[in-house]
Amino acid sequence: MKYFSKVMVGLDLSEMDDILIKKIGALVEFLGIEKCYFIHVSKNLEIPQEILNQYPDLIAPTDESIEAMIALKLKELNFPTSVETEIFVEEGSHPLDTFLRWAKLKDVDLIIMGRKEELAGNGVLADGVAKKAPCSILLLQEKRPVKFPKKIILLTDFSSHNHMIYEFGERIAKDLEAELIPLHIFDVPVGYSKTGKTFEEFAEIMKENAKNDYRKFISKHQNPNSECQIILNDGKNIGAQISEFAKSIDADLILLGSRGRTSSAAILLGSTAEKVIHNNKYLPMLIFKKKGETMGFFDALFKI
Repeated sequence: MKYFSKVMVGLDLSEMDDILIKKIGALVEFLGIEKCYFIHVSKNLEIPQEILNQYPDLIAPTDESIEAMIALKLKELNFPTSVETEIFVEEGSHPLDTFLRWAKLKDVDLIIMGRKEELAGNGVLADGVAKKAPCSILLLQEKRPVKFPKKIILLTDFSSHNHMIYEFGERIAKDLEAELIPLHIFDVPVGYSKTGKTFEEFAEIMKENAKNDYRKFISKHQNPNSECQIILNDGKNIGAQISEFAKSIDADLILLGSRGRTSSAAILLGSTAEKVIHNNKYLPMLIFKKKGETMGFFDALFKI
């Protein structure tokens, strides 16, 4: 099945690159990758003058030398030769803006980034790309072994935009013969006490309402009898709560969309998605965005 023919991969010249290249190589056929852009963005490729004074024989890496190093790594790690590859090394004071500009210029379908668990690095660039990218994003964890998912959690709020994400989830689940598990987190309104109901009683009312919303939502899809996991927000950290639920059922992938009920989230991720990205260091995440949905925003941004 062809999902993402043009892919861009972010590299940071660390050990994580080896892990990422190996994992992407194993997923090429499933993702439908035909062309892969590998990009490294650095704030500054120059070596400080103080260091050069102390070590005059030290040679700063050039764009060409880094590109050659990445090309050699692809060869050594047996990246599939069936995929056309291009390598870019860019220098800029704002790596995130540079990275996103290349994603737009190359009109990619998917951006793939690594998520570190023990290796050095704060993941700021990956988080920023996930929030603002003009296309879908796949975040692959450092230590998670490569395997095709058999349990896929799909976050849903039953909004009209969620239908597109759900259809995509159904396609993946069918192709992989995997189980698609919709997950909805609900809240109890702050003013529930004015109704004369206890917190527990009103939580049950909200849960039943969510069940009804899901029945209406799922009636438009291939499997109208599927069930949704409906869970009360524990009021602590919804990102951590979702991650813990995924672990508890031994899920292999978290699938989420780029926006929920608010129009502003068409540009950026909603707060729940951001919290899941920030908290989940354990499972791969696929953030599905309708390609081109954010292009108007980026056209304006890059003219500033």
